[in-house]
Amino acid sequence: MLTADDIAAAAAALDAAEKSRQQIGLLSLKHPGIDLDDAYAIQSAWVDKKRAAGLRPIGWKIGLTSKAMQYALNIAIPDSGVLFDDMVFEDGATVPADRFIQPRIEAEIAFVMKAPLKGPGVTVFDVLNATDYVTPALEILDTRILRVDPETKKTRTIFDTVADNAANAGIVWGGRAVRPDQIDMRWMGAILSRNAEVEETGLGAGVLNQPARGIAWLANRLAQYGDGIEAGQIVLAGSFVRPVEARHGDTIVGDFGPYGSVSLFFA
Repeated sequence: MLTADDIAAAAAALDAAEKSRQQIGLLSLKHPGIDLDDAYAIQSAWVDKKRAAGLRPIGWKIGLTSKAMQYALNIAIPDSGVLFDDMVFEDGATVPADRFIQPRIEAEIAFVMKAPLKGPGVTVFDVLNATDYVTPALEILDTRILRVDPETKKTRTIFDTVADNAANAGIVWGGRAVRPDQIDMRWMGAILSRNAEVEETGLGAGVLNQPARGIAWLANRLAQYGDGIEAGQIVLAGSFVRPVEARHGDTIVGDFGPYGSVSLFFA
């Protein structure tokens, strides 16, 4: 396990990287013995720094829940991160050119909770009962850690991604809000386009065969740390498409068919 000083230093380095838009090296390379508990401890320390700076947590994101994303990052288990109020963009908003380092976009289903979820033992049915509504969403990913080490060519691991708040950076949601008992989320899909060219398509079933299963996984994982999902929070269930690079001048649109669309322009 990493020392308390190691964890604090890593959190401070990530915070500085986000503010300066200068990536740091792989934590998994600097600390070969790092494990998942260490990675979440670094994430937690960084979350504490954000709270201390006045930012307000508004929910959670779940990542790596689909085979598409697991194959894309060569990682086989889900992860999670914390959403903050400064990460929210309005549908159709312009993202400032200097906001992110290497932004990428995922299409997801957002769950807005009307009741808390506390594990262990949370099931898909518990999630559906606790959900107020679901709605289309796009998540902006960014990485404060290099994707590939230039010298060793070593790629990021799950430990790097988790420590980096699960590569969490931004969110936009909109379209049509739907009660969870009015939709089979397995068939809620999206066409993800960049500058009117289709880049990715997918269905909600790509997320653990049922997007609500990811929410249950999160509630049960958080229980290990005495935490849970609160009423009013938004939870991103995980992407069912591979991430699309968002370059300067790009317009990204997620078309969710009968459930509406969401979009962003990157200056």
